[in-house]
Amino acid sequence: MHTAAPVPGHTGDPSPDWADRTAALLEGVRARGPLVQCITNTVVQNVTANVLLALGASAAMVDVTTEAGPFARVADALLVNTGTPHPEPRAASLEAASAAVDAGTPWVLDPVAVGSLPVRTALARDLLALRPTVLRGNASEVLALLGASDGGRGVDSTAGTEDARETAVRASDRRLVGAVAVSGPVDLVVAPDSGVVRVANGTELLTRITGGGCALGAVVAAFTAVCPDDPGAAAVGATAVHTIAAELAARDAGGPGTFQPLFLDRLASLTPEDVVREARITTGSTADLA
Repeated sequence: MHTAAPVPGHTGDPSPDWADRTAALLEGVRARGPLVQCITNTVVQNVTANVLLALGASAAMVDVTTEAGPFARVADALLVNTGTPHPEPRAASLEAASAAVDAGTPWVLDPVAVGSLPVRTALARDLLALRPTVLRGNASEVLALLGASDGGRGVDSTAGTEDARETAVRASDRRLVGAVAVSGPVDLVVAPDSGVVRVANGTELLTRITGGGCALGAVVAAFTAVCPDDPGAAAVGATAVHTIAAELAARDAGGPGTFQPLFLDRLASLTPEDVVREARITTGSTADLA
């Protein structure tokens, strides 16, 4: 999610096709203004709602059990984030995800701190069984949920995105999820239709504010609303838009305190031309799929 050196073993030239597609998806999100139901970590609810509004979408924090399922049937997309696994949001998460699957509502699972903490790990595994449209997390969370490691240090990753590549490819091949999006210095997206795609935009300041990653889960959900049949493209587009806006904001920021409002401003003012000019999206080599 923040700028890093190129990763060995994949094509280094940015893809103009992906940049153009991302720009078109951004316009689609703004034209539709999707309503995203968010069952998410209490500490990030405000920033998540503001990010969606800046993007051109709308947020509804509907996390009461008796309301969550019915609302998921009429929402344009659903985000389930396991960051606050109290009994009520746990039950609401399962009700909403089940209803979303039944109604055909695209939904994103963000397994915050999975692997290192038992309650949310059990919840995330139950949710994974419902086959989310997109699984989005850091490398440690993705590896832990898919059974390849014990997890990271709370919400922080102790693994790199490339460590999760093979596990993400296997999950995609087995259709456990529609797409896997792994956040890190270079973000990684794996899906059957798009293969392995990397997004090298971003800034380290995203890791210095609360909700930089959790809000991205909501942005991915908004993009799935306009691209439900291609979750890989939705995840790539959302990741690129989120990280490009952050990168542009960081150029004028003096630190985390000034970065956050600048990020919202940049997200709101981001143009398709900005996306095409700034996007550093690369496709994987054939070795990625081995």
